[in-house]
Order: sequence, then structure tokens, then C-alpha cells
Amino acid sequence: MADVEIEFDVPVPMRDGTILRADVHRPTGPGPWPVLVQRTPYDKRSLGGALQLATLFAVSRGYIVVQQDTRGRFASDGEWSPWTHEQADGHDTVRWAAKLPGGSGVVGMFGASYTGNTSWVAAIDGPPELGAIAAQVTWSEPNDGLFMRGGALELGLNGWWTLFTGLSDLPRRFSGPDLFAAMTSLIADYDGLRERGYRELPAGRLPAIERFGGPDIGTQRALAAPETADYARVAGRHDAITTPSLVVTGWYDVFLQGALDNHIAMAKRGRPAKLLVGPWSHVENAIPGAVGETNFGLTSTRAAIAGQYSLDELQIRWFDHWLLGRDTGLMDEPPVKIFVMGTNTWRDENEWPLARAVETPWFLRADGKLSDSAPGADEDHDTYVYDPNDPVPTRGGATTMAVDFPPGPFDQAAVEQRPDVLVYTSEPLEHDLEVTGPVRVTLYAATDGPSTDWVVRLCDVDAQGVSRNITDGVLRVNASPDTVGEHEIDLWSTSNVFRAGHRLRVQVTSSNFPRWDRNPNTGEPPQAATTLRAARQRIFHDASRVSRIALPVVPSQA
Repeated sequence: MADVEIEFDVPVPMRDGTILRADVHRPTGPGPWPVLVQRTPYDKRSLGGALQLATLFAVSRGYIVVQQDTRGRFASDGEWSPWTHEQADGHDTVRWAAKLPGGSGVVGMFGASYTGNTSWVAAIDGPPELGAIAAQVTWSEPNDGLFMRGGALELGLNGWWTLFTGLSDLPRRFSGPDLFAAMTSLIADYDGLRERGYRELPAGRLPAIERFGGPDIGTQRALAAPETADYARVAGRHDAITTPSLVVTGWYDVFLQGALDNHIAMAKRGRPAKLLVGPWSHVENAIPGAVGETNFGLTSTRAAIAGQYSLDELQIRWFDHWLLGRDTGLMDEPPVKIFVMGTNTWRDENEWPLARAVETPWFLRADGKLSDSAPGADEDHDTYVYDPNDPVPTRGGATTMAVDFPPGPFDQAAVEQRPDVLVYTSEPLEHDLEVTGPVRVTLYAATDGPSTDWVVRLCDVDAQGVSRNITDGVLRVNASPDTVGEHEIDLWSTSNVFRAGHRLRVQVTSSNFPRWDRNPNTGEPPQAATTLRAARQRIFHDASRVSRIALPVVPSQA
């Protein structure tokens, strides 16, 4: 294309009369051009808006690109209410985009996180012109990663995201000295999340969010009115979706499992679907190849996938196939591409999860051992005290929260030295062990309170003894005090080769703060709980109460 034409703040009428506004980027020339749409609450002209798919790159490849502010954000009219209007507004926007001058009448949607969800919920509504979506790092069930996880609140995400997006909401609500005061208060709360904001109670009505006075990400609203989670929900609604979907996620993304679940659901229904999983966190790292404390190599990055193409190029191939009818060869390739950590290699697969993976138990044993042999006789249980006044700190993982808590794999030494963290470690492995797929834990445990949390983490201990987190999970339980219960804990999924000479390690504890809110051990709901009590915890691993981790082991090809 010789040039690009841009129209700013083009009005887009919604069915209820609300006007949203979009910037329209067009190639010069006769066209017609298919249209790609991203709907964002983060400012359609921000640098972040082009990170999901570079606008000028897509225009240069023959697409009209629409960047639209969602309802109540920046140039768009209406009330800012996260998720509430995205399904209907997405439908109306697709139909509007299909009629743009110079357009071909067919539309694709793209985006990541919030903007990826706007693609999914528009597809649920089924505008006939929507020909394909490319959704990155977005969830399926909002109560499994967005609002909550295992019944615990995603406190780290909710507090950070709400205040971050709230800063641009304040000018709609205040002016003059009142605006200055509101912004000063919010900035102080945002900067103080680590030291005080996350610790304020009650967690389910976080005081920093109450002081802000605007909408939160949806956690607090869903606690008060559970049906409002439907606005952000894709899970259970896949039957309505016929649109081809390209799903992109990362092993350390806060919405990893939801993205995998979306792909699984679409593939199960025979819909055209592609899946790409890198060793990535939610937001691309500034240092290419680095995630947490690990360098996965330049070919692990979104810019040089397998040293062959960028994520932008992959998305354009996807849209070329479905919106232009070009044979790009993409649909002849295996539907799944994953990055296998440990060996740091990309691999094509025909399915997810892998049918050839064998669920293999490793057992928690006495004296801090992790063994592939189950206990044959009674073993003493392990005990620790969980005090929510001194919770286990978040150290890496699949997180998106205040910058003091970066995501990814990190040395777990400081965590594992705590008396409230039980550590179970295998002998050094004689051969490489590949774990690829969903990871589950069965834990026999008791607490002396009416409620508590169980947190379990899988780690890879290298030959030098450094333990790095691979994946983890949490389960909030209501309990009969001092009664042993059998608990299933979902550690989501991973792909990692534990190299020969390395050891498997499982941590068991009761907190991961401030990623997840602290269970006060009182049984009070998080909207009201302000009293914290310590709990005496017991973990059992004997012949009749077999606590274990189930690993999806991929047999060696040798």
C-alpha cells in the first residue's frame, strides 16, 4: 500500500442509542478490504492497543483496522461497567464495521485479555459478518482465574486492575479540585498496594476500591450478585459459537487454563480452531526471551516464534485464510503448537491435551519425600500453623498484579524456608521426565477451623538445588474442624521437561498472598471478614489417605 488513511473518532451507534467511537485505518486503493476490529477499554490510541496486532502491519497487508473505545471509556459515550455491554456492543460493532466504505463485508476480531474477551462474547452473539477471531490470553470461566480461583479471590489482579483503569475514569466523574483530590488518593492507593492496600480488610470489599468509588474488575460485584459473572463468561456457551478461533496463551499467564479450555471446547465441537502456547506471562517481557528468572531463548518470543515468524504474521495468515479465502497452508499444519520448557523447544501437536500423556501419580511421603511409590503402611502426618497475619508471599507464578510481584519462574528458597510451607522432594531423576498437560493434586488434610485454603505448587529443582515454580493452585474449603477431608486441587496445566539430575518438588501451604486473598480461617464471607485467626493444619499421607500429585507424563520417543 502506498499510503494509509485514518479517520479519528468515527461514531458507532449502538442499539440503545449510545455512541461509541473508533479510529478507522484504511489502505489506500480500490479495495475492497476485510475489516479487523479490536474493542478496548485501554484507549484505542495507546501503544498497548497495537501490541495485540500491529495496526500498520495489518493495514499494509490489505486490511481495514478498527480500534474502538468500549462503552464509557475515553472517547466513547455511556457508563463504564466492565463486561456488562460487551456482547451486544460487540455484535453491533461488527455489523457496523461490515458496512464501512471500502470494506468487503467480512469482519475479524482480535485482542488480548479484556479485548480478547470482547471477541469471544461477540462471537457468542453470532453477527453473521464475523468470519474469524484471534483471542490472546483470555479466560473461559471468570470464576477460574479472573474473579476467583478455587474459591479464593484474585485479589492481586482485582486491586491492581481496578485502580489502574480507574485513573482514566476519574475525569468523567470529577472536575477541578475534586478531580485533583480523587486522583491524588487513587495514585497513593495504587503505589501503596504492596505495603498496605492488599492487606486492608475486608478483601471482598477492598477499602482502596471503596475509596476509588468506581467499578472493580467484577470480583466484588460477583460476590454481591453472582449472576453478573455471566457478562464475562464464555464457559458453557461454546455451542453458540461457530466462528473459527485462534487461541494464544502462555504457561505463566493468569488466564492460561481458560484459554486452553476455550480451545478444547471449540475443537470438541468440530469448529476450526488453532492453539499456540508459549512460555509467556500475561504481558510481554521487556527483555526478549526472559520470563521471571529464566531465559527461554530468543526463539521463544512472540516476535520470533520457533525462529520462523512473529505472532503478527501468524494472525494475518489466520485472517487471510478465513477472511480472504487464501490458501496460506495454515490449516494444513497441526492445530496445536506448544513450547516445551526445560528443553526450550517448540513442538507441533494434533490435539490438546495430549492423548499419549499418561497420568502418573507421585506420592507425598514422610520426611519430606516425594516418591513414585505409594505408602504401604501408616506414616505420621505433617503439621504446620497457617497465620493469615503472616501469609506466604507471592513469589512468581501465573500472575498479573502490582509491579512488586512479577510473574514467571523464580527461585523459591525464601518461600520453602518458612515453617508454614511443607516441602516434598523426589530423588534426582535418572532420566528426563516430560510433564505436559493438566496437573491435579489429591490432598488429605484437616484444619482446626471452619474454613481454610490449601495451596499446592509444583517446582523443578535443578542440579544446583535451585527450586523454581512451574505451576500451582488453590482450593478454599468449608470444613468440620479437625475432620480429615479429601480435596482435589487444580494446578491447571504446563509443559516442562524435568531434566535428568533434577528433582520434582511439591509445596503444600495455605496462602499465596497477595495474589489470592487470605482465608481468615473463621468461615466469614470475604465481604465481611475483618478478624483473622491462626489455624493448625495437618496433611496426611498414609496407606488409607494417599495424598498425591497426578502428572501427565509424556513417554520418551527414544
